Amino acid sequence: MMNLHSLLLFTCIVCLPGTLLASVNDAEKLLRTAIDEVLAVANSSSGGDVLAENLRPVLKRHLSFDAMTRRAVGPGWRQLSGAQQDKATDLFTTLIIRTYSNKLTPGEQPNIKFKPASEPATGRVDIPTTLLYQGSDYEVTYRMEQAEGWRITDVVIEGVSLVANYRAQLDAQFKKGGSEAVISSLIQSVDHPK
Repeated sequence: MMNLHSLLLFTCIVCLPGTLLASVNDAEKLLRTAIDEVLAVANSSSGGDVLAENLRPVLKRHLSFDAMTRRAVGPGWRQLSGAQQDKATDLFTTLIIRTYSNKLTPGEQPNIKFKPASEPATGRVDIPTTLLYQGSDYEVTYRMEQAEGWRITDVVIEGVSLVANYRAQLDAQFKKGGSEAVISSLIQSVDHPK
């Protein structure tokens, strides 16, 4: 006869695979929706600043810019005042949206192949894809987390994490000049795009 502890353990083991599958499926469904929405906006826009502004609400709905900014700033994040954190998040959001929109060519559809997703931790799903765009293949992994629904928290392109790439830059700025240097660096990146 099973005791309560054994019954709970058995229930968790039986339910876990279904829960994992549901998490992965929910995250992948949201990612597919996000990609479809981005492509629809890109195809109806003329490009440039108009495309970036049209993409802003779509990307803000599907990406967690708060989490991305916090991780990109790194340990220095805790040293920023609330107002500085808000400013950094707004600037980082603008920078990412502008960078992302500059990579899109209205009317050109990428061919995206989804690979089997994984759940490296509870509430986190990594969805690898192969993207064929403008004649080139790219390995792109979308890292998603379940906070306020599934949201993209990082994009890894050809093994390079978007967040880690910015973290290397922003952490160096923080070490040089503290929180003001981080804000200044973000302002400069937004004002003078490469």
